[in-house]
Amino acid sequence: MSANGIFLSKTTTILKRIYFDNAATTALDKDVLEVMLPYLTEKFGNPSSIYSYGRETRLAIENARKSVAKILNAHPGEIFFTSGGTESTNTAVGAAIHNLGCRHIISSEIEHHATLHSVEHAHSKDKIRLSNVRLLPDGHVDMAHLRELLANSPERCLVSLMHANNEIGNLLDIHAVGNLCKEFDAIFHSDTVQTVGHYGFDLRNTPVHFINGSGHKFHGPKGVGILYINENVKITPFIHGGAQERNMRAGTENVYGIVGFAKALELATQHMEEHSKYINDLRIYMMEQLKQHIPGVGYNGDLYGRSLYTVLNASFPKTEKSEMLLFNLDINGICASGGSACTSGADAGSHVIRAINSDPNRIAVRFSFAKDNTKEEVDEVITKLKDIV
Repeated sequence: MSANGIFLSKTTTILKRIYFDNAATTALDKDVLEVMLPYLTEKFGNPSSIYSYGRETRLAIENARKSVAKILNAHPGEIFFTSGGTESTNTAVGAAIHNLGCRHIISSEIEHHATLHSVEHAHSKDKIRLSNVRLLPDGHVDMAHLRELLANSPERCLVSLMHANNEIGNLLDIHAVGNLCKEFDAIFHSDTVQTVGHYGFDLRNTPVHFINGSGHKFHGPKGVGILYINENVKITPFIHGGAQERNMRAGTENVYGIVGFAKALELATQHMEEHSKYINDLRIYMMEQLKQHIPGVGYNGDLYGRSLYTVLNASFPKTEKSEMLLFNLDINGICASGGSACTSGADAGSHVIRAINSDPNRIAVRFSFAKDNTKEEVDEVITKLKDIV
């Protein structure tokens, strides 16, 4: 009998799973779990308590904050711990409107739903003007159009554009956008959930007001993230009810999550060069194997240019077989995605793919990789795909 109570015959084969959906979430690193465990067991004090149990958890939070700030080259006072990227984005958008005087939001059609739904809510509820910057055929932001939108706006703008697209992997030139925002006195928020822990950041020298990160994208725990708020930006508390997070976010802190986030970021930074090369080589290898073995395969996004090294978005010709591609991959033990995991419950297809390539005769599949994936796994997926497609 299996651990979940399902009876298995002696001849039953347990299907080995291949996980190629690391842009959705990554496995928790064992070294991260190790540093979290004491805060799940004996170090259980409330960080707001003044006795020793509380002081040791308060110290753990502040040490984690200092560690994260040092890695991102920010000041510890600019780092706020949150429940993840979605909360951080909602906070940044809300603060720009209610504290910083932004009455016009400029975003794009291919943002994560955390941004899309936040800005649409602001548009309908607060009557904030909303514009989408045009996209180039490869999915990159049209910088000339962004300049035009900023130059022609009589209201102060919030520009919210993601650093790396979670579905097609396109990378934004964050410095170019930041400098443009500076020129027009606009507030700049960038969703950096896919890049914190994967690229080096120098926030003291990056013209951005808000960025966000999420621990589970780089082998940390789920349910914990950060919001960076530039020290020149003053906002009011975004959750009320207590003095936690320097009076900005009430509620007892997720101590073990915060400790795990900091450790995961530290490990990711230590091994960034080695892991990024390995993962990118794996991505390119899969691209080459697909091209060699699957007729008519194509790719979405700027694969050969400014692109996230963890993501490969492949486009397959639509046939009777390929229409059920994700389902058939799943029953063959292969985990991949048709879009953002956050919307997988909705069968509406990918809004990102619709925005850049609305061809109904193509099926998009996102394969995303991490340090534990192997070429042998790629070969196995290609073998299965040849049968399925």
